[in-house]
Amino acid sequence: MYEQYSKRFGFREKIIQEHPSSDLGIIVVIPAFNEASLIPAIASLYQNERCNCKVEILVVFNAAENASDLIKQQNETAKSELKSWLEIHKREDLQVFCIEENALPIKHAGVGLARKIGMDEAALRFDTIGILDGIIACFDADSICESNYLKSIESHFKLNLNSSACSIYFEHPVSGEEFEKQVYRGILYYELHLRYYRLGLAFAGLPYAFHTIGSSMAVRAKDYMKQGGMNKRKAGEDFYFLQKFIQLGNFSVLNDTRVIPSPRASERVPFGTGRAIREMLDGEREIECSYNVKVFILIKAAVIEGLKWFEEEVNSDSLLCQYFGIEFIKDKILEIKSNSIDFKGFEKRFFHWFNAFQCLKLVHYLRDTQVKSNLLIETVPQLLLLMGENSIKISPLELLKKLREIDRKQI
Repeated sequence: MYEQYSKRFGFREKIIQEHPSSDLGIIVVIPAFNEASLIPAIASLYQNERCNCKVEILVVFNAAENASDLIKQQNETAKSELKSWLEIHKREDLQVFCIEENALPIKHAGVGLARKIGMDEAALRFDTIGILDGIIACFDADSICESNYLKSIESHFKLNLNSSACSIYFEHPVSGEEFEKQVYRGILYYELHLRYYRLGLAFAGLPYAFHTIGSSMAVRAKDYMKQGGMNKRKAGEDFYFLQKFIQLGNFSVLNDTRVIPSPRASERVPFGTGRAIREMLDGEREIECSYNVKVFILIKAAVIEGLKWFEEEVNSDSLLCQYFGIEFIKDKILEIKSNSIDFKGFEKRFFHWFNAFQCLKLVHYLRDTQVKSNLLIETVPQLLLLMGENSIKISPLELLKKLREIDRKQI
């Protein structure tokens, strides 16, 4: 299977020469770029409970071909430190491999390509031993996890035989001594925004109301290859990658463990958590704000109306017509209806078109033209009230705890 996949989507030939164990079941892929140390992340995985299968960790040290010597040297230093640590800390059921990619093409160098190199190699290793149901998990070099992380992944995919991929529960640290108070304050609001947005999508009745966090996801090897593997995006690679599996309809959530991503500021990607915190610290972002709840009310109404077009005529006053154009919508709905034998088929094709990316663009359009953003401390309780939850005005931390509780109950 991998040979066919590689012909269309491969980037590298086989990297690791050592033959994988016949009972390998999970491979964790970690991109590492200019990291001070990999030890906390690896130690966190090493402290995990033992699985019924063997586990491998592939660390992809990466940099663009035009990266500074300082960055490449830091990669080498982190790799040497990791190898020294591994000589002392050994587990016969868990093995770590270091992949060096310090001269990636400038056009594609970044986290997406680094993940792809590691995930492709993981898929090849599973294919080599004929275990196509093997699990490829994505982790980050600055993340840690609970001690049942690996065991939970193993159990989850055994219990959810139809699941091709899953989102894994996460919580950023919102207090501590490692970072300055402003960072913890910023990540509290940013995670609140992420959970509020997911909840807003769920309220609007959208089938892709899932978190898409690169450090907190896993996929079966066979499905990874069937769907064309990871992309080469420099940011947002996780979002685009997981949407392919969400649209298949067999996506799942793993909520009985926890990944703890770092809240650190970063400029290595054009958007995402690290960039949001950096912009907040630089005074370029109002981290306390997010989309007005009216955005999700409008989208919910637009989706309800759009699904009625299976039997009714397109309404030119619809939000979808205002945004996409009446002629485009008429042609699109005609196309969808022509390829649907019943409402269930129409609904599936409708959301394949009005997918998470199209929805996000509409959200931004509404924010920029009709409904201004609002303080999270005000708009989150409003959404909770609409969903039948307690809407008492409480602190941002208590609101975050409430949304975490809701997310942990997600099926």
